[in-house]
Amino acid sequence: MNANLNLNLFFVKEHVGMFKAANNYDIYDPDNQRMIMTCREEKLGFFTKLLRFTNYKRMTPFHIEIKTTEGEQILTVKRGIAWFRSTVEVLDENGKLVGIFKQKLFTIGGKFNILDPKGEMLCMLKGKWTSWDFRFIKDNVEFAHVSKKWAGIGKELFTSADNYMLSIDERVPKDNPIRILILAAVMCIDMVLKE
Repeated sequence: MNANLNLNLFFVKEHVGMFKAANNYDIYDPDNQRMIMTCREEKLGFFTKLLRFTNYKRMTPFHIEIKTTEGEQILTVKRGIAWFRSTVEVLDENGKLVGIFKQKLFTIGGKFNILDPKGEMLCMLKGKWTSWDFRFIKDNVEFAHVSKKWAGIGKELFTSADNYMLSIDERVPKDNPIRILILAAVMCIDMVLKE
């Protein structure tokens, strides 16, 4: 597992464009404001690009790769066509399945069950319908939190509404595969629930 995943704070900045079909992000270490990872959707087919500009955007497949700034693979997040709810696969740097996200139907604010490769529940990603605020929870214990509100170092540099902060609780062990799933889920929030 890449050492960057052992950080507890990540600042995610979306690339904004007028006619943008692909989802692209830069991921920063907010303590030193240095870009540490890139998230790119480079394998986008022609018809998928066309559908991204229609009402069917939320149903289109995606295949994003998170890499170090040097180009070293960290993880892959992919989904096929989504008819009613999304099922997303997360793969590690070697292409091995780490976990699955299953979107819950008819939830207010959005919700995903985060499962291991065998289908066992690891935790739940739960959002609020009133704001861009998501929590990773299991048995009323919070593992991580994603929000567009950030009042720490670098606030002046990162002020766009297309930016958000991931905070992983210190109780989540270093090199634990759930860290891969938490970072991958952040991308799914934007592409599945908030597009």
